[in-house]
Amino acid sequence: MNAKPVSHSRTTLTELMIPSYANFGGRVHGGILLSLMDKVAYACSAKHAGQYCVTVSVDGVNFRQPVDVGELVSFMASVNYVGRTSLVVGIKVIAENVKTGSVKHTNTSYFTMVAKDDADQPTEVPPLLLETPDDVRRFLEAMKRKELRASYGEHFDNAKTRMLLTENIDKLEKERCELTASLNRDFLQDLKD
Repeated sequence: MNAKPVSHSRTTLTELMIPSYANFGGRVHGGILLSLMDKVAYACSAKHAGQYCVTVSVDGVNFRQPVDVGELVSFMASVNYVGRTSLVVGIKVIAENVKTGSVKHTNTSYFTMVAKDDADQPTEVPPLLLETPDDVRRFLEAMKRKELRASYGEHFDNAKTRMLLTENIDKLEKERCELTASLNRDFLQDLKD
């Protein structure tokens, strides 16, 4: 299988933000933006893989700035990393006010996609041909995010397994939560036993 360059599947989707996309605050719903990011991630990954691709995870959806109705929003996607059957698509979202000419970076996100064959089974994707120093940096950053995600998952699972509620209930005292009377009684009983 021949490597495909990052430039082969680089994809930009630009869409006008219309009033039906607005939330009660008059800004564009985050869910609308996520849906459009998913669409561009699919287009980019499918073009690289030459196969149908599905979203398996989304990393780092932080809305840095709100998007307003009437702005043109561009979703710029490129394949940053490939595994055997998976691809990481980096997406940068830019909103432009066409009246004022102001441009703002609203968010960056990373979608992990998996290529599927006609039998709906994961299928191998072509290697990624890195063409620029930015391509190399993005590939290495994706490797680091993958490593950190695995480490976090392992640490969190271990902490979850070890965390006994009765031994940690006191951690809730300074938090903005309350226990129901019956739940409080149950914990007090457990502590006595």
